[in-house]
Amino acid sequence: MKHLQPPGWTAPKGYANGIAARGTHVFVGGQIGWNAAQQFESDDFIAQTRQTLLNVRAVLECAQAGPEHMVRMTWYVVDRVEYNARLRELGEAYREVMGRNFPAMTCVEVSALMEARAKVEIEVTAVVPD
Repeated sequence: MKHLQPPGWTAPKGYANGIAARGTHVFVGGQIGWNAAQQFESDDFIAQTRQTLLNVRAVLECAQAGPEHMVRMTWYVVDRVEYNARLRELGEAYREVMGRNFPAMTCVEVSALMEARAKVEIEVTAVVPD
C-alpha cells in the first residue's frame, strides 16, 4: 500500500489524500452504531461511532483483514455541527478501534439514515495484499 501525497501539499490529519494498493478487495457495506443483535445501546454520537467502527472491524476480520488494510472510508453523519464539535473525542474513539490507520476518507452530512436512531454510517474498502 502506498499513500499518495502530491508534492507541496499540506499533509492531511486523520486521513490520506489517496492510496494505491494491490491485492484482494474487501468491500464493507455501510455499518451503523448498533450491536450484533441490531440494537442500539446509546444515542450518543461518539458511542455510536465507536460501535460503528467495531462493526466495520468485525466485517474486515471475516476477510482476514484489519484496519491496516483500509484504503477508503466514507462517513455519513446526520449532524456535521456535532461531528466538528466533537472531533477530539471522535479521534480518540477512532484510534482506539482502528489504530493509526488513516485511509482516503470522505465525510458528508445527510438529512437522515435508514435506521431512525442512527447518527453515523460508515462504509469501507480494504485491500489485503496477495
